[in-house]
Amino acid sequence: MPVQKSERLLNLLIMLLVQRRFVAKERIREILYPDQGTDAFEKMFERDKEELRSLGVPIEVGQMDAFFDDEPGYRIRPDEFALPEVSLEADEAAVLGVAAKVWEHARLAEATSDAVRKLTAAGVPVDESALDLVQPRLLADEPAFDVFWEATLERTPVAFDYRRAANPVATRHLQPWGVVRYSGRWYVVGYDTDRRDERIFRLSRVEGLPRADGEPGSYDVPAGTDVREVARRLAPPPLTEPAHVLVRQGTGHGLRRKAEQVEPGVTGPDGTSGWDRLVLRRGDLADEVLSYAGDAYVEGPAWLRSQVVDRLRATVEAAG
Repeated sequence: MPVQKSERLLNLLIMLLVQRRFVAKERIREILYPDQGTDAFEKMFERDKEELRSLGVPIEVGQMDAFFDDEPGYRIRPDEFALPEVSLEADEAAVLGVAAKVWEHARLAEATSDAVRKLTAAGVPVDESALDLVQPRLLADEPAFDVFWEATLERTPVAFDYRRAANPVATRHLQPWGVVRYSGRWYVVGYDTDRRDERIFRLSRVEGLPRADGEPGSYDVPAGTDVREVARRLAPPPLTEPAHVLVRQGTGHGLRRKAEQVEPGVTGPDGTSGWDRLVLRRGDLADEVLSYAGDAYVEGPAWLRSQVVDRLRATVEAAG
């Protein structure tokens, strides 16, 4: 999957951000789009500007010379691009402090360095202090992240192999709408063409790398789609209370490795004492519990029991 578009967008963002004056379109073309003809450049530049604006980047258009009505120029004012002052509680600030320390995404770091070198070599004055505003702040170390990100930008359908705890690996077909981090995990959100509905997939469960399954630009994201809202609606909810799961003694080793606490010799659903109670703090346990069949039993919370029961019923109905 090509990576040129994301790097080109980053280069454009940096070029318009690090200069104190408006930049002429021809200057932008000369430095960032040197291999494009006039028509191709116009179309690509317009698409790139709209792409950045859709991501919340305030690209300003103004006259190069205040005394002459010449060709307009472009810039991004750092004071408008920066986030407003945010008031955080102590625990929220601590979490963000940790998040700020764990960032290192090699591709974007390399692209940023390349952009600065390119601009400096072209004689463009660079205000490197403005680059603090585009320093990435989240860990994105899933192997499939880059491919899904590029597919989202290019509007390219993808196929990929996906595993779930209670099911064999299966090939899924998706029109990606976005990649989002929710409850400490990365998900891709999009339209599942097999199930004909919106779906999310956890990147850590993707086997190998996704592959293109159609032409770039072959689908559109539904108007008004909020991928974060879709993730909140479809992803396993984060646990605010511990889950209590009973497992038969000598079984459930995967669950036992995740448990914060194990209480041995408790009475199980069959009335015998050959069970252990596990205390876990994870929101995505339903599939794993199901994989142990009759050797695992959810005591609570109620929503997790409902997930397990609903999936059991769906399995029975699918079997006729």
